[in-house]
Amino acid sequence: MSGASTTHLVLIPSYNPGPKVYETVASARRQWNPVWVVVDGSTDGTAAGLHALAAKDSGLRVFQLADNQGKGAAVLFGLDQAGSQGYTHVLTMDSDGQHPIDAIPSFMAASLQNPDAMILGLPVFDASAPALRVQGRRVSNWWANLETLGGGIGDSLFGFRVYPIAPLRQLMHSQRWMRRFDFDPEAAVRMSWRRVRIINIPATVRYLGSDEGGVSHFRYLRDNMLLTWMHTRLFFGFLIRFPVLLLHRLSGRQS
Repeated sequence: MSGASTTHLVLIPSYNPGPKVYETVASARRQWNPVWVVVDGSTDGTAAGLHALAAKDSGLRVFQLADNQGKGAAVLFGLDQAGSQGYTHVLTMDSDGQHPIDAIPSFMAASLQNPDAMILGLPVFDASAPALRVQGRRVSNWWANLETLGGGIGDSLFGFRVYPIAPLRQLMHSQRWMRRFDFDPEAAVRMSWRRVRIINIPATVRYLGSDEGGVSHFRYLRDNMLLTWMHTRLFFGFLIRFPVLLLHRLSGRQS
């Protein structure tokens, strides 16, 4: 893509992704302009390589955080930078090559047509998806839809999404959560609480093996404990909001 968008950009938080990140970023740039990468304290040498790519490409910007702060914190850094420069929307995606880069234009088009909405990727898995991870998603999705009283979140964990910047920045700066692996599900739930409309679009996803350059930072016990604590606090937030959510759902059905 040649012409740069003045409203929408691709935002890629990146932490020790290995060499696969170069292919991911180059492919994203072929689909969209601009692309921003926030290097979240990586120690694998990829920061230098990404800066070298950006030096040759005006459509690519690379920001580097000194220490690893977590996915949500890296996204928030990018949101603040983008918002200060007049951008209105970001498409977030992972740097490890699992997300459907060729779907970037269609997701951006959906956002341009529905600027008030968040566009959520609805993952379509192939045989590479670990069964345990797929089952875990179903549990998280069940909780997310309970916490929003059927708000329409197709998948709470899939990070390939387009967000309106202003409400997400305001939300994140208003509380201290959503800074690590809990960012994706909590953002979807809390944005739904704020009545940001949801549009789900199917998107393919691949789990890459180590022989394909795949790198996973998912730790089953640590990250599931984080998600359990997240859903616990969201559930209590849901109980507080239940009357308002119920009224909103009932009014939506009557309209």
